[in-house]
Amino acid sequence: MKKPKKIAVVIVAGLFVYLSMYTWNLRTGHLDALSSYTGLDISGLILRPGIWASDKVVNFWDRYIYLVGLKQENDVLIEQAAELKRANMLISAKARSASRLERLLDFVPPTDWGFSGAHVIAHRMGPAGSLATVSVDKGSAAGVEDDMPVVSLDGVVGRVLNTGATVSSILLLTDSNSRIAVIGDLNRSPGMLSGQGYGEPLLLRFVNLNAVIDAGEMLLSSGLSGIYPKGLPVARVTKVQRSDISLFLTIQAEPLVDMAGLEELLLLKREPVLPSAQTEADKAPADEEVAAGALDQ
Repeated sequence: MKKPKKIAVVIVAGLFVYLSMYTWNLRTGHLDALSSYTGLDISGLILRPGIWASDKVVNFWDRYIYLVGLKQENDVLIEQAAELKRANMLISAKARSASRLERLLDFVPPTDWGFSGAHVIAHRMGPAGSLATVSVDKGSAAGVEDDMPVVSLDGVVGRVLNTGATVSSILLLTDSNSRIAVIGDLNRSPGMLSGQGYGEPLLLRFVNLNAVIDAGEMLLSSGLSGIYPKGLPVARVTKVQRSDISLFLTIQAEPLVDMAGLEELLLLKREPVLPSAQTEADKAPADEEVAAGALDQ
């Protein structure tokens, strides 16, 4: 029973205080003024963290949008730079190719030989290749035949091994199946130059023990094999050794052509003898016979 009485007393006292304060506020207005000031401060305290958080979110969003735009712009610039780099590489490659083709056009073939250019389209070199060959973009449809000599501006490359309609295979000078009859440029010592495979030096065989040949001497095609015209640069002597048990010198040489870097080649072909030239050649012996008969008379 005591608790309800106490609650009732507290309620009555609270109502009394409230009515007293209300009456006093009606007369003076102090409570209204106090509430207006304290309410603004409280509302400010409540709103200030929200405004701060809002500003941070807005700033973060602005920076995010800016960074996204900056990244997109950066990606575009990177792509443009890569495209310009590719274009520059293509222009440089075309310029180098044009320079090489210009030099090829200035090539002067041996007498009675013609030439045509071809592009290398595939390499088959190295220990995994059964033959050291390259493929070119010309075949029998362009007049390419087996055993046609193949050269570059630096020297002999090899010979045509197989021909297709539009593609031909070139057996390189460095292949172990390659043989070229050569002669020294200075001392004119003859020999047979053969390949020894990928990464190995060329071997000059059958040079007599008393023959004169020096390291650094140029080896030229002798024309004895019937495939290569005479006088084409083939290789350079790198090492000469004499043996007490052999009748021949042991000679090593290096090709003049970088086989791994081949891009354009020249295919040599004998030019057919013109009928007029044949007629003049036939007439010459007949004229000599007539002149001899006249002298006998």
